[in-house]
Amino acid sequence: MKYLITILFLTISTAFLAQEYNTKKGFIAEGYDVVAYFKSEAKEGNKKFTTIYDGVKFKFSSQENLEIFKKSPKKYIPAYGGYCAYAIGAKAKKVSVDPETFEIRGGKLYLFYNSWGTNTLELWQKEGAAKLQQKADENWLKIIKEKQ
Repeated sequence: MKYLITILFLTISTAFLAQEYNTKKGFIAEGYDVVAYFKSEAKEGNKKFTTIYDGVKFKFSSQENLEIFKKSPKKYIPAYGGYCAYAIGAKAKKVSVDPETFEIRGGKLYLFYNSWGTNTLELWQKEGAAKLQQKADENWLKIIKEKQ
């Protein structure tokens, strides 16, 4: 119950704070299709299928996915603005991601760093995703507040 109250508080609190996004390469998820992730695919978007939501650009692999996004954009926005979920949870640090390293958990998209022999998705799972997710939610709220 305490966990649910914490999540509810964080969700409501972050709704009133300005979001911060990782827009490496000019797009969320480095130009990968955020809708495709929910179909278990990491697909690069196409410049023909782009939109702007909340002041940032999104790229999609098809017109169909663009239309799906437009109907419910908040569902597809990566957690923690598209920064590495593990780094936010473990260290409260904004770290870039490998857009092909991702997880859908509880209907939410999480992206991870995966380079130089370090796959933070594996660390996230090994160290306890639920615990890290809760800590990342708390850390993300602090990061957003610091930005203001």
